Amino acid sequence: MTTILCYGDSLTWGSDPGKPGIRHGAAHRWPDVMAAELGSGFRVIADGMRGRTTAYDEHLADCDRNGVRLLPSALYVQAPVDIVVLMLGVNDLKPHIAGTAMAAKQGMRRLVQIVHGHAQGLVTGHRAKALIVAPPKVIETENDEMAAMFAGAPEEAAHVAGHYAELAAEKGAAFFDAGRIAEASPLDGVHLDAENTAKIGRALAPVVRAMAES
Repeated sequence: MTTILCYGDSLTWGSDPGKPGIRHGAAHRWPDVMAAELGSGFRVIADGMRGRTTAYDEHLADCDRNGVRLLPSALYVQAPVDIVVLMLGVNDLKPHIAGTAMAAKQGMRRLVQIVHGHAQGLVTGHRAKALIVAPPKVIETENDEMAAMFAGAPEEAAHVAGHYAELAAEKGAAFFDAGRIAEASPLDGVHLDAENTAKIGRALAPVVRAMAES
């Protein structure tokens, strides 16, 4: 049995851009779609937290959203994990968090280091493989609150995939650019409609299968 941890933010949780605070049904969330595509022999765990960053604190939140701080515990709880799909970085682009694509790359580097170096508390020293996923780009929106929250993000988002591809080559991780097959909704400029969310799951399934077989 291959265990896959999908570690992400609201895009992994399945936020519906047309219904703030509501998530898409399981049939459209990308981890569930990927699990259905993979079929037997795979265990897919969805760990999506709204607002999660790669490595930065969000002091306005009512929970800890720092991905670096939470990942070791997630790996320990779900052990043994074979593949970790890391789709984070959108929230890093908020100007009050970090505000740049380079900051997202730096945070993602630390996440990959944790995946590759964490023994998951097992005597065997089992370690996981990392799949870095560049999220769909943040786009312009007429939603005033979201536009202000992500001020400057559309410009910075254009650089994330390139940074992540370089990082994957540097760290020996797999890479996938979700922005090639899915796009954010103009309703809020960040989140995905049901079909675009499902597209990511369908596209990642063969990538994950190949990693499991290698």
